[in-house]
Amino acid sequence: METNLMYDMYVPTQVMFGAGMLDKLSEQPMPGRRALIVISNGKSTRANGYLSRTEEQLHKTGVETVLFDGVMPNPTVGNVEAGAKVARDHGCDFLVALGGGSVMDCTKAIAVMATNDGELWDYVPIGSGKGKPIAVRPLPIVAITTTAGTGSETDNSGVITREDTFEKAFVGDASLFPVLSIVDPELMASVPPTFTAYQGFDALFHSTEGYIARGANLMSDMYALTAIENLATYLPRAVKDGKDMEARTHVAFGNTLSGVVMCLTLITSEHALEHALSAYHPALPHGAGLIMISRAYYKYFIERHACDERFVRIAQAMGMPEATRPEDFLTALTRLQEACGVADLRMSDYGITPDEFETLMRNTREVMGVMFSSDRVQMSDEEIVRIYRESYR
Repeated sequence: METNLMYDMYVPTQVMFGAGMLDKLSEQPMPGRRALIVISNGKSTRANGYLSRTEEQLHKTGVETVLFDGVMPNPTVGNVEAGAKVARDHGCDFLVALGGGSVMDCTKAIAVMATNDGELWDYVPIGSGKGKPIAVRPLPIVAITTTAGTGSETDNSGVITREDTFEKAFVGDASLFPVLSIVDPELMASVPPTFTAYQGFDALFHSTEGYIARGANLMSDMYALTAIENLATYLPRAVKDGKDMEARTHVAFGNTLSGVVMCLTLITSEHALEHALSAYHPALPHGAGLIMISRAYYKYFIERHACDERFVRIAQAMGMPEATRPEDFLTALTRLQEACGVADLRMSDYGITPDEFETLMRNTREVMGVMFSSDRVQMSDEEIVRIYRESYR
């Protein structure tokens, strides 16, 4: 089983993990005196009391707070610009991301634009981005995650949508690692079952992609396999009963580990294919899109014997100790999706039509082409379209 024997690891975030950790925020040193709290444009953060609890904890440390509640489920350049303006107008010297992956990703981009001139796309290194270096250090970030999906609390990049060009692209820099992350599974108990599943599969695929990636290494393998085992074992329980704190904790643990996997190796093109889907159809949850394409996507690499032993090992980590064939991974994946009630998701329910697949293929090549470099077998344009077609319902 081919494994790189060298790796470069830099994950400088302090992670406070476990139920009740939000109540310990006030015991930590803060990176500034006036915080912009960034939340989504939904109601759950307020309704569940997470915002008031966070404000209370920050105020105990003497930090003044300002609120920005304008982040969409697939955050846009406009969301970033609006948040950065609030931060500048109120003299905020650090940011608090309170929410899921969308909030944390958007906060990273806000951190850049609160201190730097120009437009966000000046600093985006892919697609139509200009790839300029970030000249002025972004504002420090404290991340308080309320979901278990993206691993954004332990990585240094965020995905933002540019609506006029249908691009979902990332901005990233070593300065964008949160200085402190609170991973409190109690804050995840209110996530509905369906979204618990979507987010859990996003985390799972970060690690399955990292494990089959060309750059997989000794350290990324350790993190990925542990994440896969925790997610596959406990996600069905978390979907069934959101207040099952043991299950929520293990799913959150798998998610945080998956964030580190992305810091150790470039994940593969599964995420590239999905970003094209949700760039054109922003109502499509990212995790749902990944689930839709996953079986056809992984079947492509299994049929080409890209890394047989690695697929066997993933299947074993997913609860099939008897696995001996790479195809067993597809069986384990299907069983997990069935156990979480997401095996029959339909692209057509989100307005996606087959005549878009050529456009989606070009988008994923042009915007997220770098991720294909991580694949052990290179897809042709026709094969990308075929994966979309095989996934369509």
